[in-house]
Amino acid sequence: MTSLRIALVHSFYGSEAPSGENEAVLAQAAALGRAGHDVHLVAARTDELRERSGYAARCAVTVATGRGRSPVRELRSFAPDVVHVHNLFPNFGRDWTSGWTGPLVTTLHNYRPLCAAATLYRDAGHCTSCLTGDRWAGLRHGCYRGSRTATLPLAWAGRGGVAADPLLRRADRVVVLSELSRDTYARAGLPVGRTALIPNFVSPVDAPAAGPGSAWVYAGRLSPEKGIVDLLRKWPEGERLDVIGSGPMEAACRAEAPASVRFLGALGREELRRGLSAYRGLVFPSRCLEGVPLVYLEALAAGLPVLALEGSTVPVLVRAEGTGHVVGWDTPLADSLRAAGRDFPALRERCREVYGQRYGEEAWVGATVRMYGQASGHGAGSLPSAIPVAAV
Repeated sequence: MTSLRIALVHSFYGSEAPSGENEAVLAQAAALGRAGHDVHLVAARTDELRERSGYAARCAVTVATGRGRSPVRELRSFAPDVVHVHNLFPNFGRDWTSGWTGPLVTTLHNYRPLCAAATLYRDAGHCTSCLTGDRWAGLRHGCYRGSRTATLPLAWAGRGGVAADPLLRRADRVVVLSELSRDTYARAGLPVGRTALIPNFVSPVDAPAAGPGSAWVYAGRLSPEKGIVDLLRKWPEGERLDVIGSGPMEAACRAEAPASVRFLGALGREELRRGLSAYRGLVFPSRCLEGVPLVYLEALAAGLPVLALEGSTVPVLVRAEGTGHVVGWDTPLADSLRAAGRDFPALRERCREVYGQRYGEEAWVGATVRMYGQASGHGAGSLPSAIPVAAV
């Protein structure tokens, strides 16, 4: 295999909102390096930049106009075979992509090009107003951080849709994380022929596998689109649930939770992963579409089946991959938990099998390098349109 010079471009989100996207980019850079490629990360870090005077105003201009901080000088110095853009918001401009002459790919980790909030979620449900042509709906509703002022730059930048996005117009390949994401972007006008379905991966944890305990676990941000408040309103008294995470809805979560629910706060990624196998199952109640959340992959790596409530891409994956149960919000949760408690012990090995074949590092590197090779002319083989579900 020919070694490639790969430049990753990523604007890191601030530490006040822990980001699985940040974690994924760092993991991918390390994995490509271990596979023998020369990897250079061109980064803009919100935690550092926002200490500078006028930061918020500069970001607003950059987002609205596409002009601003550019990675081009650093990229030219490195002279990559391929540039892989992960996130430019809000610290990098987008206009530089139009003039970049080398192979360029990007990963769509969320729905930011279609939605100011990046979630396609509003008022306790899916929202497709901007996607279906009402370009100023996000501004009317103040969808970014609940503020029309903060939303204005995003609404202005997205007024022309996918066809006017400099990065998506220029990219040779666009990586999507799930079939649902690919279909959603196709509805918005992104050509399916330029997409590659390559889910994220997580590395295995060097920890002894524990048997299933008596408690369930939720791990994620405590925010409206994650469905955690709705879950706690339905949670049966007496069923143990550990809630791992923090966020703006923490007070509301505590107010709704029965006495059998414990709040453990935010844990480090490795601490979380080492403890997952000791639970009965992961409960995933997200109300937004999601990409492929890292916590789903981490659960599978730990042999932990998933109880997914309808509303995101995770129920689609659970059904296709046989990694747990899917339930509707109208189904009595106590009945669903009893059924899952009965069936989940037999699914633990299946979860580990799916992880190894679909969401391990080797699968991700293989699919990604084939894509890079095809885009840059350095390798043989066809572009992987997906890692087929049927393969697992």
